[in-house]
Amino acid sequence: MNVKVWIAAARLRTLPLALSSIITGTACALFFGIFDWFIFIFAVLTTVVLQVLSNYANDYGDAISGKDNEGRIGPSRAVASGEISKEDMKKAVQLFAGLAFIFGSILLFVSFSKDLIWAFVFLMIGLGAIAAAIMYTVGKNPYGYSGLGDLFVFLFFGLVGVFGTFFLYAKSIEWTVILPAICIGFLSIAVLNFNNMRDIENDAKTAKNTLAVKLGLQRAKQYQYLVIFLGFMMLIGFAYLNSFSLQQYVFLVMAPFFAQIVKAMIKINKPGEFDPFLKKTALGTFLLSILFLISVVL
Repeated sequence: MNVKVWIAAARLRTLPLALSSIITGTACALFFGIFDWFIFIFAVLTTVVLQVLSNYANDYGDAISGKDNEGRIGPSRAVASGEISKEDMKKAVQLFAGLAFIFGSILLFVSFSKDLIWAFVFLMIGLGAIAAAIMYTVGKNPYGYSGLGDLFVFLFFGLVGVFGTFFLYAKSIEWTVILPAICIGFLSIAVLNFNNMRDIENDAKTAKNTLAVKLGLQRAKQYQYLVIFLGFMMLIGFAYLNSFSLQQYVFLVMAPFFAQIVKAMIKINKPGEFDPFLKKTALGTFLLSILFLISVVL
């Protein structure tokens, strides 16, 4: 077994974006005076395993459908290139689905040991997250090929990832937390949309009907401006509604970073030139979540 190939297929560069949800949800809990190290650790473990599961499943799904085998601009797929067999990748998907279930179950047991109703609700959400991670490109009707990827990314990276993490700590609802959840959801959509704009020509040829394909490049760029701007404004809205002091607006130092991404994107008309912005936007979102955590601690 070539460990380097498996690590490459896991696409570890996607992990910071996934962890942004946990960090932001934890920051919200800390703002309201709640924290638990055990919940934090197992939320991180569950999220990391889910993200690797998603990446392995996408690699497998794209290979068996043949939609990403030719003309791909981004990193090569391990199964499509022959570096990992379909059978081995399928086993890896099953393994990580099992690990996600185990870590998630431990997390729910710790958080809801005295509330079986909420434990059951979150178990269903967790099973939905596992299914969504797999079915993005796997199955008879993968939702990633029908323009629904943005919706599911918003739901699981934003609402479930942030608001769900907060609820694991608090066991109660604070409605202003929906704003940071929307922020991370929109910025996660921005990362996906950069990926889809980069691949728009090949996706159109292979009937991989992402939202970018349906919108066309120019409207997909306008959509990108909107989700980045609104995402940032949601975090400002949370700070305003919760009476942040001036020194707590530390996260605003990321505003020029995202403004520069938007400014550079305006000039791009060749899809392949979007590739570097995936990493920049994902890391920018991760740094924003860290700075938001610092903001609430101050």
